[in-house]
Amino acid sequence: MRTREGGRIVDEAAVIARVRAGEPEAYADLVRAHTGIALRAARALGAGPDAEDVVQQAFFKAYCSLGRFRDGAAFRPWLLSIVANETRNTVRTAGRQRSLADREAALVEAEPLIPPAADPAVAALEIERRVALLGALEQLSEEHRLVVTYRYLLEMDEPETAAALGWPRGTVKSRLSRALRKLGRLLPEFDEERERGEQKGRGTPFMDGGSRGRRGWRGGGDEGE
Repeated sequence: MRTREGGRIVDEAAVIARVRAGEPEAYADLVRAHTGIALRAARALGAGPDAEDVVQQAFFKAYCSLGRFRDGAAFRPWLLSIVANETRNTVRTAGRQRSLADREAALVEAEPLIPPAADPAVAALEIERRVALLGALEQLSEEHRLVVTYRYLLEMDEPETAAALGWPRGTVKSRLSRALRKLGRLLPEFDEERERGEQKGRGTPFMDGGSRGRRGWRGGGDEGE
């Protein structure tokens, strides 16, 4: 698998092979390539101010477990599954629930910034939609919040989401479908925009951030759990 780090492409398999062959400094390439999304995941899942510590621990555990990493697999979903476990442990130990502020910070980082030259009315509407979405996410179950976070806030595709969460792909599809229906009930105006967007072949502004039309809000069918 290859991933982009800065302006260059990182060959993950080659880097992992170098680390296994006794070149531990090569691991820094993977750290640089995946730190951003690992931090967004930790914050979105509730790590809050402990996000950096969670990510450091996740990278350390991933490094120690490279001997068990399956050849040919993608590193990112495997790493994010470790981040998710570390975040759960941190939240449980601290007795702290995910806060709306933490999730808003994660969404702000995951979404493109509103251009400074944007119409103030458009910018205000975008912020209002974001706040509404965050409030609705807080009302979802743990599983539904996770699948929406991975698929849309972290922009992972279905196979990556399944690998990161340790769920079958059918389960990802069914839980995402149910989560989106619940969000539609919580945010009726979102559901209307989603339907209009699907008819026009684009995603809804709630998740697209004004420029992310490549996935939209299609959650698939109801097979699986």
